[in-house]
Amino acid sequence: MTEEIKEVKKTAKKTAEKTEVKKTVAKDSETKVVKKSTKSKASKSKAQEFLGTGRRKCSVARVRITTGGGEITVNGVKLDEYFDIDTLKAIVRQPLVLTDTINSVDIVANIYGGGKSGQAGALRHGIARALIEFRPELRPELKKAGLITRDARKKERKKYGLKKARKAPQFSKR
Repeated sequence: MTEEIKEVKKTAKKTAEKTEVKKTVAKDSETKVVKKSTKSKASKSKAQEFLGTGRRKCSVARVRITTGGGEITVNGVKLDEYFDIDTLKAIVRQPLVLTDTINSVDIVANIYGGGKSGQAGALRHGIARALIEFRPELRPELKKAGLITRDARKKERKKYGLKKARKAPQFSKR
């Protein structure tokens, strides 16, 4: 048991040494310690991203907008494959069509919770919020269309003694 603990401590020390690489550089009589950063260079060369979170029913959509050619990716899949119904695709594209940015931005979204209809509404809300960060002058147009406001309608919870949220059992006289 103690040997296993010693091995775990050794591997922990080795990984700590790998993550923090230090180089000493002698300069005249001074010794300087230089830390090598562990951040990748890819993060510095990224295009500017604009984020928005949309919600509808039980669905939450985290949306990332970058300038590009108009591709929409949802959970790693293209929009046309993720939403199979045309009305849901139209709902998602509504803020882009309204602001004429459909071919000038790329959208990457992660959606979880709820069903397809709620997810489409959440994605629309997230895209509208991200577009406002992208170009603040689009806000009045999106607000007039009602795309900024979160649709707060949710399924009502079931109450004790009832069959559903409001449906009561059949009354019996005898």
